[in-house]
Amino acid sequence: MTALSLDRLRRELQAFTEAISREIYLAHSGQKATAELQPLYAKYADAMSDESLALVRDAFGAAAPGSEEARGLRLLLDSQVESQASRVLAALDEREIEWEGQAMIALPDGGKVPFQRAAIDLANSNDRAARLALERARAGLVRAELAPMRLEHFQREREIVEGLGIAPGYNATFDVLAGFSLFDLRAECERFLRDTQAMWDEVYPEFVKRILGISPAEATRADALALMRAREFDAGFPWEPMQDRILGQVREMGISPDADGRVIFDTGDREGKRSRAFCSPVRVPEEVYLVLRPHGGQNDWNTFLHELGHALHFAYMRPALPFEYRWLGDNSITEGYAMLFDHRMQDPRWLLRYASLGKSAVAHFLRSAGFEELQFLRRYCAKLIYETHLYGGDVPWSALPDLYVQLLTGATTFRYDPADAFVDVDPRYYAARYLRAWQLQALLNETLVERFDDDWWRNPHAGPWVVHELFGHGQRELAQEQAGRVSGKPLSFAPLVRSIERLLG
Repeated sequence: MTALSLDRLRRELQAFTEAISREIYLAHSGQKATAELQPLYAKYADAMSDESLALVRDAFGAAAPGSEEARGLRLLLDSQVESQASRVLAALDEREIEWEGQAMIALPDGGKVPFQRAAIDLANSNDRAARLALERARAGLVRAELAPMRLEHFQREREIVEGLGIAPGYNATFDVLAGFSLFDLRAECERFLRDTQAMWDEVYPEFVKRILGISPAEATRADALALMRAREFDAGFPWEPMQDRILGQVREMGISPDADGRVIFDTGDREGKRSRAFCSPVRVPEEVYLVLRPHGGQNDWNTFLHELGHALHFAYMRPALPFEYRWLGDNSITEGYAMLFDHRMQDPRWLLRYASLGKSAVAHFLRSAGFEELQFLRRYCAKLIYETHLYGGDVPWSALPDLYVQLLTGATTFRYDPADAFVDVDPRYYAARYLRAWQLQALLNETLVERFDDDWWRNPHAGPWVVHELFGHGQRELAQEQAGRVSGKPLSFAPLVRSIERLLG
């Protein structure tokens, strides 16, 4: 790159981000065997060079604290740090993506299951013996092949980030770049786990005994997948009309459900497609993919709503926003919008209008939704606590699997497998983004109810307000800033606890 400048760097980073996003979309949607990342890192090497990192770091250091300039430069610096690590780790990432797309799980009876289907089959299995056999085979394969790759990834990532000298240690670097305190959030998570322990101890045995028919002490993470699948409600959430009904609800809000063609829906089954749904913004806001591989029942509805929240956010961003506010920023914002949409599955009026549940089944379903919400929140609180040790370096790598099992099992009661200690980790503290998003969506929902009534989701004035006041801003704000601007309240777990208590009755 000649005449390196911040404006030139932004253009190069946007071109690189669009190219790599397309590669990852094609690979994870099953249209390519792997993502060809290394050629892209080579093509755009100047945008991730030591010179570009120094340029952004110096500009950030010179910017007035709290200024708009400093806000944008912090996001660019975060992108530079991530790119420095990703460039070095590209070959390993390619290997992992290819492995996940091709790996087969060998079952004791001689059968084989694609690794990408394991989570779906575990959730859908009615036969506990078969479920546990599949889980043992899955864990054995992960332990032997995937976990070593992921461990190497984390070891090298931590070494690279700490070597950049942004702050003393990986976790301190995250705080500087993220704009919020990781350990303040960790303390909130520890309080949440303590405050909801009695509630969890009361409802956990009830659901495990009633739905799985097993002793609560026997339940494993694989059993949790089957339990959260909630097959008893499948008839209320049919696959065929799902997309039309949900997109119809968005029309009732007064906005286009595909953002006038900018959102492309990839919701069919395809060999090699990841079991975990995702939204892939390839060009923001012009080209956004919603990718889902059907699991069945309420999971598909919840997931489609979640990814639709992401897709509409990216597709309705103001195109004039600078690169860093469209592509970078606090992902708690976009996750908050995704959860705002998926939490319609906890709204009795929404369920009666769009799902196929009878009125008598809605209360039963909502109690199940409250149990699921509590389980996921406790799980993610434990994940964040665990990941502060994984990235922090205060626990030896060899001791992390036992700590993972201790923390995750302690929070959820379901027995976890140490094989997943380096696999059940979202990159770069994404668990923190999810947790803050849970908090944000609760405040956004309260604000929408105050402005547009309990059924804001079908008020034709609500959609344009959401686009103008929320989606259009991209990710310029931090989650706590948006919470203050929109609701006048701070982020916390308190409204979530109140909501779960209402759902559980």
